[in-house]
Amino acid sequence: MFADVVPYLRCPICADDLAVAEKALRCPAGHAFDIARQGYANLLTGKAHLGTADTPEMVAARADFLGGGHFAPLAELVAERAAALDPGEGCVLDAGAGTGHYLAAVLDRLPGRPGVALDISKHALRRAARAHPRIGALAWDVWRPLPVRTGAVAVLIDVFAPRSGTEFHRVLRPDGALIVVTPAPYHLGELIERLGLLSVDERKADRVADSVGERFAPTGAWSLDLPLSLTHADVASLVAMGPSARHTEPGILRERIAALAEPVKVTAAFEVRAFDVRPES
Repeated sequence: MFADVVPYLRCPICADDLAVAEKALRCPAGHAFDIARQGYANLLTGKAHLGTADTPEMVAARADFLGGGHFAPLAELVAERAAALDPGEGCVLDAGAGTGHYLAAVLDRLPGRPGVALDISKHALRRAARAHPRIGALAWDVWRPLPVRTGAVAVLIDVFAPRSGTEFHRVLRPDGALIVVTPAPYHLGELIERLGLLSVDERKADRVADSVGERFAPTGAWSLDLPLSLTHADVASLVAMGPSARHTEPGILRERIAALAEPVKVTAAFEVRAFDVRPES
């Protein structure tokens, strides 16, 4: 897959082109980045900030929960919007791709288009590399300048991930589209107090606008509420795959989940926003 993806990438050290050479990605200056046997390439240089990287347990929980189809309508909405906004040329970039679940859904709607999955978690990338035959999975910290060529991206999706307005603007084509997904303020509201979970910032929409700044023009917003009926195991996976997994004592959480009446009724709520690229002033 990397042979199709490298035309859209650049060396993270010198910004020159990359090419596939044996089991690595290399640039003309000789900088080389190994391709792991699990199918992803590690472009990280220097000391990476791995504190927020998904752990093996979080990745396994996410794979289990998403594999159950609970968030399938969200993946369908993201893919639908991506297909509608696609300018027709360039790659699809998922910044903070996790297991590649949403990128794979978009690529299914865009036949022949290569997809670049960036994530700092090697555990997530092992799954992203297998999520779709047209995904090139790369270990990268999305807070750094992206290892992607200027103007190479047709559609950039950001699903529950950090956002860099400056870099997103640089890598997107002038006619490209940015799609951002965030949880709504009442996401999983039925569980927050009962399980002691983190709540969603009520100013999330404002924070999204601030993060992309004046470089993008909003073109649409869609709300999606998913009423879910879950088993205790589903709830455990749902909690374990998100940020609350880092802030809740496992034993106490198990007791609280066991006390819930099955099936557990809960609402997953999302905001999907699309932006056009504004020209440089």
